[in-house]
Order: sequence, then structure tokens, then C-alpha cells
Amino acid sequence: MTPEVCATLELALGQLGLTAHEVNQLAQAGKLRRLRPGETLSEQGRVPGQFHLLVEGLCHGVYHTESGRHYSKEFYWEGDWVIGYESLLDGIPLPFEFQAITDSTLMALPLDQLSQWRNQRHLAYLTLLETQLLFKERKERLLLLSTPEQRYRHFCEHYPQLLQRLADYQIAAYLGITPISLSRIKSRLNKG
Repeated sequence: MTPEVCATLELALGQLGLTAHEVNQLAQAGKLRRLRPGETLSEQGRVPGQFHLLVEGLCHGVYHTESGRHYSKEFYWEGDWVIGYESLLDGIPLPFEFQAITDSTLMALPLDQLSQWRNQRHLAYLTLLETQLLFKERKERLLLLSTPEQRYRHFCEHYPQLLQRLADYQIAAYLGITPISLSRIKSRLNKG
């Protein structure tokens, strides 16, 4: 593990309220994973055995439908935790997959550790859960109460670092609109 990866992991685990001893133990249990664009981190339809800290790169959770459509559930970038909560809580296979969008480096940690934190009601688990809950509440409100143009404006305002790293079809899938609709929105905004 490089010093940069160690520092990122220590910082992220420290933000979860872990002691130096807990951080050290978990760092030793972790395994570094490198993915190329399009490679799968955790497959749709499988129960994952790990959760991940994204050290470098950009990934997303993506639903693949039987009709061949793809819906981006959410994006993950440096410092984000990549966790399939539904699979963790219900023990079911992931209903989506985690996939790299860019070259990515992740620290894979045993899912058993997350389950243990859950059972103990550990501060680390509560912190992860609260972060995810806030994100989900905000995205739900955005999707339900905003027009497609408002969603795009919100995305541009809150995630400017992603605009250059994502293709339009990926942004459209995240916003719940077609790439053609996104193109029209961008065209209108550029004229105005």
C-alpha cells in the first residue's frame, strides 16, 4: 500500500470515529483493488463480500434492466464509501452493480466488519448510514419535485467536478431523463 493510500484510508476511517488501533487493524485487513473503466467492482445479482473506500477515480452504481437500459443510481468519487446497503441489511444479491467509470483505485474491506459495526451500533456504522440517508433524501426530493432542467441546474451547481468527468448519457441516466432531453436542456441554457 502506498503512503497516499494509507493516508486516505486513515483519514476516512478516522472521520468515522475509529480509534488508531481500529484503523490499523482494518488497514491490515484491507486489499487494494485497481479497476479500469467499465470494470465491475460488485456484480448485479451477487451478494458482495466487501465494502470499499474509493481512493482515486470515479465509479457509479448502475441498474441494468432486462430491456438493456441502464440507470445510474449514484456516483462515487475520491473519499466516498461504496456500500450496497440493501444487500447488507437484507442479505440479498445486489439489485445493481458497482462499476468503474474511470481508472480507479479502491480499498476493499471485509463486509463482516460493517456487519459487526451494525450489530454493535458502532459510531462508524451510524455515521455511514446517516450520510447515505441524507444523500438519498436529497436525491428523492430533487427527482420528485424538480423539472428536468432544475435537476440539471442542481447537478451543475452541486457537482461541478463531475461535469468534465462524465459523459452526457451518464448524467442523463442519473437525472432520470434521456440523453436527447439533456441535450435540449443544455442547448436552451446555452442560448439563454
